[in-house]
Amino acid sequence: MVTIDAAGCQREIAKKIIDGEGDYVFSLKGNQGKLHDAVTAYITEHMENDFANIPARRYVETLKGHGRVDEITYYQMPAPKDLVSLEKWSGLRTIGVAIRQSESGSKSSTEVRFFIASTPMGVKKFARYVRGHWAIENTLHWCLDVTFREDENRVRERTTANNMAWLKRFGLSMLKQQNDKYSVAMRRRVAGWNLDYLAKVLGIPVL
Repeated sequence: MVTIDAAGCQREIAKKIIDGEGDYVFSLKGNQGKLHDAVTAYITEHMENDFANIPARRYVETLKGHGRVDEITYYQMPAPKDLVSLEKWSGLRTIGVAIRQSESGSKSSTEVRFFIASTPMGVKKFARYVRGHWAIENTLHWCLDVTFREDENRVRERTTANNMAWLKRFGLSMLKQQNDKYSVAMRRRVAGWNLDYLAKVLGIPVL
């Protein structure tokens, strides 16, 4: 099972996963504009009558921790046969949405994410995959903030922001592979101070 955020939601990646006999759950955002709009419109339309006309499934869970309470509602349904570009997405079988309502002290927020998946119907499994991916994202965001001060990033142009995000994730992966006494944040600093260490991080032989 492969879960990927919106930046990795690509038809070529889906095909490789299916060809390798795996399954996927992809988060949808604006980088797949027509598909994202079609899935959003379809789910929103049927949500208005509580999915009375399609075989949708619903699951709700409440998560507590670190002073915050999250109530997450998941809906999963078969991908409609007339979904835009359906035939171009290898293995695409179901679509879904996760609605997370969070409360922390006096603050509250709502986050809505739409998904496509090669998995069959099974909303509790769908919920487990989405929840697991959210947990990975939260851990990754914390690591990026500590290592690269991600929360202070002020890049707003979409292409540049996406390129920077991929580069930081690549850099974080390379730093984590080092086997030494330094923390990941310190490895970044040492790589900036010492060209031999930078070469080691990049896998370049030092002459």
